Amino acid sequence: MFETIVISTDGSDSVQRAVDVSLDLADRFDATVHCLYVVDTSDIERSPAELRDEMETALVNRGQQVVADIEQATHQPVETAIQYGEPAQAITEYAVSVDADCIVMGTRGRHGKNRFLIGSVAEEVVRSAEQPVLTVRQLADDETGIFLWESGT
Repeated sequence: MFETIVISTDGSDSVQRAVDVSLDLADRFDATVHCLYVVDTSDIERSPAELRDEMETALVNRGQQVVADIEQATHQPVETAIQYGEPAQAITEYAVSVDADCIVMGTRGRHGKNRFLIGSVAEEVVRSAEQPVLTVRQLADDETGIFLWESGT
């Protein structure tokens, strides 16, 4: 069913459950795992000019650590990538480039007005990706649930 799975991560705690679920999914289907971290270039551009190089270095270092941690968390081979750009666009383009069967990503579970003011990378990927997108929300200890939305619906 799934031969190639793209895990999109920003390294935050809210994404860890999605990483765990995606590695389990990949293990069950013996799928190739691609772990993607996107350096959000708009974050760099919005920072003061004298700090941009330091910020870029810090974001790239963070990305390298995040994908290395995921690679070490599984016995399966993981192909890692760090991309630059707008996260949702970079994720969908990467998924196409590796012929992914599924994109797995975490959500922060924002609700109400905050969701509309801040925006959501996951929501944008769900709306624009050609592949099914599995979104996994970081839950409280007493909650359970995984949500699957197929793009184009």
